[in-house]
Amino acid sequence: MSDCLFCKIANGEIPTNFLYEDDLVVAFPDINPLTPTHVLVVPKKHYENITDNVPAETLAAIAHAVKVVTEQTGIDKTGFRCITNTGDDGGQSVHHLHVHVLGGRKLDPNAGEGK
Repeated sequence: MSDCLFCKIANGEIPTNFLYEDDLVVAFPDINPLTPTHVLVVPKKHYENITDNVPAETLAAIAHAVKVVTEQTGIDKTGFRCITNTGDDGGQSVHHLHVHVLGGRKLDPNAGEGK
């Protein structure tokens, strides 16, 4: 998608400091972090959301990227949350599949925002 912000970031059109990159996905810090560690894992190919017939290989690459960035940031030891918002009512502000990896402090078990 030519006007998609995450397509442009994932494919290098907008310079970004990637924490992780492979053939299918990239991971980079969120520009408006909600927690001390807030990383976005984004497929390079455009998918609207998690229900957009995403190939198993891409989903596996997302899961692997989450593992790598949680180990890099140390939140694999303390705990973290992964969130995928879908649709406007679900809070999806960029309509390109992405996973928020949140950690670095105690998170409220009942809400998306921490204490």
